[in-house]
Amino acid sequence: MKLYHHPMSGHAHRARLFVSLLGLPHELVEVDLMAGAHKTPAFLALNPFGQVPVLDDDGVVVSDSNAILVYLAKKAGRSDWLPEDAQSAAAVQRWLSVAAGEVAYGPAAARLVTVFGAKYNAEEVIGRAHALLKKLDSHLSGRDWLVGDRPTIADVAIYSYVARAPEGNVDLSGYPAVNAFLRRVEALPGFVPFVQTRAGLTAA
Repeated sequence: MKLYHHPMSGHAHRARLFVSLLGLPHELVEVDLMAGAHKTPAFLALNPFGQVPVLDDDGVVVSDSNAILVYLAKKAGRSDWLPEDAQSAAAVQRWLSVAAGEVAYGPAAARLVTVFGAKYNAEEVIGRAHALLKKLDSHLSGRDWLVGDRPTIADVAIYSYVARAPEGNVDLSGYPAVNAFLRRVEALPGFVPFVQTRAGLTAA
């Protein structure tokens, strides 16, 4: 099993984190995004969208971070991480959609501004991040995990960019339930950290 990734990508970190949490043997293959390796014919043959992460499981190629989470949970037969009952499965899917939407256009985009020089409106994306964090903090108040009473792939999908939101000038200090949630994820056996950069509020 090969996981094509880049250490600065929160999407790639989701996949790397989950494969580690599951304890699955895997080879990490770093894709040099700065050199344009994700736009080469060889990589585009794996993922025509030219994005990391990509999982190659003995010839079964899965791209998109959330799709990889679903694939790994199903392949490993881990219904604890991806529940089978309709209500819980739908709840997990809802948070995967949040990860692909509100997280991507909020804290992830804010981090892209400071770390990669993306041309987003910083005030706008920081505002989106705080709107999401208020909802997330409210949802997590009085509960440990996003869905049910144990971690699922929903928690993995949400973690990376929220944890590094301060790098995009998004202050997490006003969200106690979110911070407690981040610490719970970090305490899971097999946790691997997302690389920290000196940017935004972490630049000092």
